[in-house]
Amino acid sequence: MTVFRTYLKVLKSCIVTVIMYTIILMVFGAFNMQTSDTSTNFVSSKPDVLIINSDDNNKITNNLISYIENNSNIIDIEKTQEKIDDALFYRDVNYIIYIPKNYSKHFLEGKNPKIEIKSTGDYQASLAEMMLTRYIKVANVYKDVVDTEEDLINKINDTLSKETEVEVTSKLDTAGLSKASFYYNFASYSMLAGCVYVICLILSSFKSEKIKKRTVISSMNYRKYNRDLFLSNSLFAIVLCVFYVLLSFILLGDIMFSLNGIMYILNLFIFTICALSIAFLIGNLVNNKNAINGIVNVIALGSSFLCGAFVPAQFLPDTVLKIAHILPTYYYINNNDIILKLETLSIENIKPIVINMLIMLMFTIVFVVITNIISKKKSKIG
Repeated sequence: MTVFRTYLKVLKSCIVTVIMYTIILMVFGAFNMQTSDTSTNFVSSKPDVLIINSDDNNKITNNLISYIENNSNIIDIEKTQEKIDDALFYRDVNYIIYIPKNYSKHFLEGKNPKIEIKSTGDYQASLAEMMLTRYIKVANVYKDVVDTEEDLINKINDTLSKETEVEVTSKLDTAGLSKASFYYNFASYSMLAGCVYVICLILSSFKSEKIKKRTVISSMNYRKYNRDLFLSNSLFAIVLCVFYVLLSFILLGDIMFSLNGIMYILNLFIFTICALSIAFLIGNLVNNKNAINGIVNVIALGSSFLCGAFVPAQFLPDTVLKIAHILPTYYYINNNDIILKLETLSIENIKPIVINMLIMLMFTIVFVVITNIISKKKSKIG
């Protein structure tokens, strides 16, 4: 109890720092909710296509052009090479189709005439290419099984007019979960920075020469001393975790009562234990209070940038993600990304989440063991 009472007295002097990191979390969380797109509707877009037809007015060619026109925006520009190249360069056109002379005739004769294309290479150009490829494949299928050109065109149009009905079965609130994922990803920075800063300041206060000597000559061994300090710091970390969770209920609302919300909370709790062990280890290594700010920047900011707390992991280079594997924050963020897409609770679905949590707990055990070894060596006065 002596250690705990002393701990609470020192903690009071650090309350401003805790509030600061909490405010940062609230500001970024609120900002994200204001800027996030809450729309989940799909809006189809048509590619901008330029058709240069060198064939005569044949039925197959005209039908191909009609199909492209119905499924894209046909661009009409001057058919000079300079104008065409400029339109492609400035993205006024996504896809250019060159239909060669005698295309219909050679197609019906089975010569497989080649249609030249130019493309911007973006997703709209890919959509235009899929349309063209689909038409040609369907036409090739029916070419040898019909007798007349009219029958061929009818078969092609009948097949291409069929559409697949898509039913959205997912019940996930993607907009709400995206906000929750961002909040809990950023919470890793606030939690780690808050734990490292506060715990390092508190432990440095316990390292004053008078307190250190009294501890050494007392009947309390280093294991009990470390245990009392660790439990005191655990209480602070858990209270901070609970506060961040309550804050998420206020900012995010009903989404936190869902399965995904519960998994976010559990994941943060496991990470809190790991952050506590990291802070406790650093606190036993560092004696200079002036160095704590720099350590917070290196540990909390560094791991947040490397592991995807600020920038989504899918946008980070593979090299950065490989380095991030040595940090516990990576597994916490990876869990949040999995939880974002979690629809049902099953062994298969939660297996990667459990594995990541176990890895974070393994980090915790390693950090605690290293802390005890360091503390034992430092308990001896030279």
